[in-house]
Amino acid sequence: MTPAIFGIAGTTLSADERAFFRESDPVGYILFARNCESRIQLRALTDSLRAIHGRDRLFICIDQEGGRVARMKPPEWPTFPPGERFDRLYDIAPASAIEAARANAEALGLDLAEGGITVDCLPLLDVRQPGAHDVIGDRALGSEPLRVAALGRAVLDGLARAGVAGIVKHIPGHGRALADSHKALPVVGASEAELEADIAPFRTLASAPIAMTAHIRYTAWDLENPATQSPYVIEQIIRGKIGFAGLLLSDDLDMEALAGTVPDRAERAIAAGCDVALNCWARMADMVGIAERLSALSAQGALRLDHALAGTSLVSRLAGRQAELIALRDRLLAISQEAA
Repeated sequence: MTPAIFGIAGTTLSADERAFFRESDPVGYILFARNCESRIQLRALTDSLRAIHGRDRLFICIDQEGGRVARMKPPEWPTFPPGERFDRLYDIAPASAIEAARANAEALGLDLAEGGITVDCLPLLDVRQPGAHDVIGDRALGSEPLRVAALGRAVLDGLARAGVAGIVKHIPGHGRALADSHKALPVVGASEAELEADIAPFRTLASAPIAMTAHIRYTAWDLENPATQSPYVIEQIIRGKIGFAGLLLSDDLDMEALAGTVPDRAERAIAAGCDVALNCWARMADMVGIAERLSALSAQGALRLDHALAGTSLVSRLAGRQAELIALRDRLLAISQEAA
């Protein structure tokens, strides 16, 4: 199995994609808006991916956060609020905010499970910092580490109730970045003591099944390499100080924070200690290059993958349940509006 997650160009698999995926046998796939046209179409696409190697429990992920990051869009799918809404409610009623975040995540996860998607790139555990770039912004669950962890745990629980595994991101923390890693490499000059606040939510939720790295260089830990490609950050901080033992994915290798060709970037990420390299944009030449350059998924990576997917389910519980969850969420979020 190739330790990579690949994108798909359209709403159905092309013959070339099907043949390449059959030969390369990637860990899984990531979907975007270009792949999500309708409920029936989406389930047919994910079923066709599972059929390639006959794996019902297949890693198929999507960035469905709510707010400005949502690949499954109206009118076919409902909208969901950004993380900031739950942070605001927490100011007034912490228990209600946690319940609202859990209900929202379960409602969102039900759409994913119905569509055959087993993994969501959520929750963000990035601690929001004043003056940072707004690439995180209102996506964050707050600026206080314990609050971020509490709401993040609720999101993971809600997704799990829907049969979907969550990915905590962007480990070891994107909240201080002054640049958008899609466009440039952010360099964080905070001290190791200051970075304790950034890693705190990840440490609290170190038992999460999956994590995604940050394409950020932290000078306190590594003067040369972004976290995704830093053996020190992965071994000493993510696996060591944080204690994360689950499946570790790179963030998207196409982002301009990283240098070199996409296959180069993948090779460096795996060599640094990532279990799986994430390549989103479905460019066949890049995917072929990654498959040619990477060795098979490690035995430890395979165990982590199995553990990550163990609780996923394709059984649809959408009918009736989602409406109840959304109504509950909205009643709770209204508390913060009434108090404003």
